[in-house]
Amino acid sequence: MTLPLIVHLDADAFFVSCELALKPELRGTKCAVGGRERGIISSASYEARACGVYTPMPTTRAMKVCPDLILLPHTSGLYGKMSRQMFDLCETLTPLVQRNSIDEGYLDLQPCGFTTTAEIETRMKALQLRIWQELQVPTSFGIATNKLVAQIASKLRKPRGFVVVPPGTETEFLAPLPVGKLPGVGTKTEAELLTRHGIKLVRDLTAKNESELQAIFGSGWREMRAMAMGQDDRPLELERDDAKSYSQQETFAHDIADFSEIERVAKRMVDELLPKIREDKKRVRTMTVKIRYPDFTQESHGRSLETATDLEAPFYPLVAPLLKAAWKKRRPLRLVSVRFSSVEEGAGQLEMFAQTDEKRRRLAGVLDKLNNRGRSGVVQHGHQLGGKE
Repeated sequence: MTLPLIVHLDADAFFVSCELALKPELRGTKCAVGGRERGIISSASYEARACGVYTPMPTTRAMKVCPDLILLPHTSGLYGKMSRQMFDLCETLTPLVQRNSIDEGYLDLQPCGFTTTAEIETRMKALQLRIWQELQVPTSFGIATNKLVAQIASKLRKPRGFVVVPPGTETEFLAPLPVGKLPGVGTKTEAELLTRHGIKLVRDLTAKNESELQAIFGSGWREMRAMAMGQDDRPLELERDDAKSYSQQETFAHDIADFSEIERVAKRMVDELLPKIREDKKRVRTMTVKIRYPDFTQESHGRSLETATDLEAPFYPLVAPLLKAAWKKRRPLRLVSVRFSSVEEGAGQLEMFAQTDEKRRRLAGVLDKLNNRGRSGVVQHGHQLGGKE
């Protein structure tokens, strides 16, 4: 018997939810995480979203759209810590967990030995409740036979969504949805291309014949049709054990083209990844910035330091030039990611300025510990160590 054994977990307004776990008195208010000066909104509560606040809206504009918005600063180290705890809870159920990003991931339930869909639903609702009870982070779950359908299902009824797509109903499930629900179909693509061809719902796409699809999508028409029919054979990617790299990505709610905003998002990822690298007692030498356009084409550019490090300061100056090198076309972007590789063991001290770096490392470690305890008002590593704008 076929069972829906792939789960997509999507944390609801993750950064805001992490902050509200420390400040529960703000639940139900219009609040957002972001920088007040020259900043952007990284995450907004659903109450704020109802007023028109979205990611990555400039903070100044958000305050005009929602004058009573409560702005919360980033708590450095908190989001990575909460993400690890969330996925650790998932691994108490199944060892097959793909940590796709800081707030999204997939679970493969094959090792669990489930025999009925009802049993799967019961266990997954229990996991959803446990994440809330232990972390105070609300999540949405999509459960299906493959990653594509599970991901779409998890985003349909947020916040605290729980959607199960029975095996064999994938095409039927997707048919009435707006075509923009398919991954990679951005608002610009939808407006300028698909609507012009009479494609508004997913069923409109599957109704087109081969020649019509080829005229619209070119060589990628087969992939688009397969996606619209809910077909996906991608396995989970399990690379966590050997820590060959550390990465984080952000898919924007709206395609954006402001360089300074995207640079700030990338620097925030540096802030999130380096504490994890220190925690694992590793050092990294190579940083790669990847960008993705609305049509899903992507570019990347990387650069290596002469010596591996576990500090933020050496990498901050690389963010802007790497972003410029990758983002040659200067079209609006759908996604940006930062990846650290060339991982080495953290023991040893080979830098020319070893004593200075060791002082910085001890200070960074103290800040990591303070932020992990939920202390508010702690200065971010980049500002403290003299490398971030």
